[in-house]
Amino acid sequence: MAKSKSISVKENKVELKKLLRQQPIHLRNRVQMLLVLKRSERSLSKNELSNILKINHNTAQRWRKTYCEKGIDALLSDGRVGFKPSIISKEMHQAIEQRLTSPKDAFTSYIDLINWIVENYLPEGINYHTVNKYVKRHFGAKLKVTRKSHSKKDKNAVQAFKKTLK
Repeated sequence: MAKSKSISVKENKVELKKLLRQQPIHLRNRVQMLLVLKRSERSLSKNELSNILKINHNTAQRWRKTYCEKGIDALLSDGRVGFKPSIISKEMHQAIEQRLTSPKDAFTSYIDLINWIVENYLPEGINYHTVNKYVKRHFGAKLKVTRKSHSKKDKNAVQAFKKTLK
């Protein structure tokens, strides 16, 4: 049997326990590994570590190697990236909102909206589903065409008609 790699944990137990409480759930096992190594009187193999922490032995080996080479900061760095920045800028958002809320200049379809965006803002184009999801998410809009109503319709006549129905 090969000799297990001995790792000296530089941080004390109090610091590690404090770190354990501060870390998000997906990073707590890494701090737990350091606590196990700190508590143990002898050096633990990757298989023993993996059995104690209920993780894969390759994961235990990778975490030990990262801690030895780069320290605790690298071990606890997430490495995941956030969301991509939106294609639709704030000024484009405001212009779309203005067009969607105006009764005369409103879009009748997502294709019209895409063509308008391409003409005014993004000459390289934009995906149909991107526009569809963006408009639904931010404005709650459904570009359904209502029945046409005459723009010069007399509102008083409409009110009088509604009163006769009651």
